[in-house]
Amino acid sequence: MKNTVKTVFLMTLMMVLFLFIGDLIGGKTGMTYALVISLAMNFFAYWFSDKMVLMSYRAQQVTEAEQPRLYAIVHRLASKADIPMPKLYIIPSETPNAFATGRNPQHAAVAVTEGIMRLVNEDELEGVIGHELSHVLHRDILISTIVATFAGAITYIAQMLSWSLFLFGGRGRDDDNGSLIGELFVIIVAPIAATLIQLAISRSREYKADEAGARLSMKPLSLASALRKLEKGNEMIPMQAQPSTAHLFIMNPISGRSFAKLFSTHPPTEERIARLEALAAGRNLY
Repeated sequence: MKNTVKTVFLMTLMMVLFLFIGDLIGGKTGMTYALVISLAMNFFAYWFSDKMVLMSYRAQQVTEAEQPRLYAIVHRLASKADIPMPKLYIIPSETPNAFATGRNPQHAAVAVTEGIMRLVNEDELEGVIGHELSHVLHRDILISTIVATFAGAITYIAQMLSWSLFLFGGRGRDDDNGSLIGELFVIIVAPIAATLIQLAISRSREYKADEAGARLSMKPLSLASALRKLEKGNEMIPMQAQPSTAHLFIMNPISGRSFAKLFSTHPPTEERIARLEALAAGRNLY
């Protein structure tokens, strides 16, 4: 119920923000176009954003015969969590990482990279899968994919407006000064707003998913060990990831860039590991 309220809030916020941008740029006409676009974006975000995220990372669906080790772990933990078996995908990337997506547990998918399959052992992989299935179980996945669509759309609008100003100087409108100020406002503020929304949604979720995943797999130290390996792996082989979808992954795929760390969608890995170690020692800090 709580996540349903958050989902409705985010979709409403997307509509309000688009109407605000439309009004800044084009007045009543801009608001009309923005209303149509926001309704279409909300429909798309609910039904298709998970598929677009998987496509953007060239994820390929795999079967039990193709990935028996992965399938066995996911099937075992999904049964334990009493959720349907999600679809499995492999991302052709050497960067070790993973994420879950979908609109509900009945339409969920778990995607892992080729790099993580080579890097972690079976216990560590089980900890990672436990983390991802906890997102599915607690219905975080719809919120995450909607946020990704939201952030991507806002960033795209800001980029298009900046190019418009660069190429055309904001000409061709009834109120050049007003629309120019509006465009500049969107270009500067919109990407910041998108990042703040990602931060607000992601950081607390990751702590909770670590705990729930550790309890589900019963291997908190294995998950802690996996996080150490994933952090080093992402620093050595940064993924060409989209900032709007960085929060989906178990480890920030662009965390190897020093500037990105200032606005990381994930809590510090050291803190996540410390909490898992405390959990293993019987000191529940969550």
